[in-house]
Amino acid sequence: MEEEQETRSAPPRFRYKLIKYATLILLFLAIFFGLSFVGVETTSSSEFCASCHEMKPEVYTWKASTHSEVDCTSCHTDPVLKDLAKDKAQGVVEKLKKQSTGTSAAPVVSTTEIPDSACESCHDVLKRDVTPSGDLIIPHDKHKTKGVECVQCHSGVAHGKVADRKMTYSTDYDKWDSKVGTAAMADIKFTRPDMDTCIECHKARKVTTKCSACHTTGMIPSTHKKVDFATKTHGKLAAKNLQKCNQCHKDMSSEPVEGYDQVSALTTYLNKDSQQKQVKKNHYDYAKDNTFCKDCHSKRPASHSSRWMMVHGNQASKDKKQCLACHNYQVAGGVKTTMVSCASCHPAMHKGFDKERHPIPLKEKQKVTDFCYTCHVKNKCSACHVQ
Repeated sequence: MEEEQETRSAPPRFRYKLIKYATLILLFLAIFFGLSFVGVETTSSSEFCASCHEMKPEVYTWKASTHSEVDCTSCHTDPVLKDLAKDKAQGVVEKLKKQSTGTSAAPVVSTTEIPDSACESCHDVLKRDVTPSGDLIIPHDKHKTKGVECVQCHSGVAHGKVADRKMTYSTDYDKWDSKVGTAAMADIKFTRPDMDTCIECHKARKVTTKCSACHTTGMIPSTHKKVDFATKTHGKLAAKNLQKCNQCHKDMSSEPVEGYDQVSALTTYLNKDSQQKQVKKNHYDYAKDNTFCKDCHSKRPASHSSRWMMVHGNQASKDKKQCLACHNYQVAGGVKTTMVSCASCHPAMHKGFDKERHPIPLKEKQKVTDFCYTCHVKNKCSACHVQ
């Protein structure tokens, strides 16, 4: 009887063990999922991103930016989620250990651009009134409807384009701190859209590049408003600071205008031994290269009346450089001719001239010298030939 009772009581004890094990398993799963949830929340925070040695340039520039209160994952959506899954599979602690010891030197690279949806979670460009600085006109709603993405203009708002500026080398990670981050974000040309970005996009989309399209004031400098600016002073100003003129007028030309940008000291140093010497261009060349200037310089001035042909030689002898604003003296010698040149009307002066029959040997590009006037009449020749 006792053996039968022991045999009958066994099933209840077995059920108790099953309940015990099931309870432990459920408790373990609850703890596991709880820790996992905390881990996801922790590794998805900006503090976790800031703990990475390789993220120092991005973190310190972000802290100095206008988006310092926006979490990293608010903008970096897809890449962060993919990296989190990869990190958790490999072990976040192990990865951080490798980074801290310097065995991992690969820089952090965003695989995709920030999507418009990330920006629009805070900014509604279709409804929100945008208040740009100065006299700028920036209709964000029109840009949005034309398919212009936010990052095309605002790529440096959070990090100041430090990667493009070659400031993310692994050897410099230890140098980064809040002061360096603030200094990197201080230059607005890396944090705000610049005019070159707007102009390039407008040209690519065949949109007008007139100043009045983007500036309420038309961006007309005070010097340009003077009565005698077009007829007397603009050439003198261009001679003093041609690079400043080129900043605006290069985009008004229908043809590329090259060779007038200010060359950096580093470029000059690197090319000082180069055999190909760049031809130094001046404001006279600019008047012929830039189609915006050429539109005016190709028109006959009011001073060129019906009697002009009779007196133009005497006028040219007084200030030949002034004539260069529109004319070229010679066609030969590699001079770029985009306007009427003196040789257009005066080539018949030496019609049939044969250099080989000249009593004295002449070089291929022989220039006039004082020795020439031992035979030739200086007053007559110097009207065209410049020493």
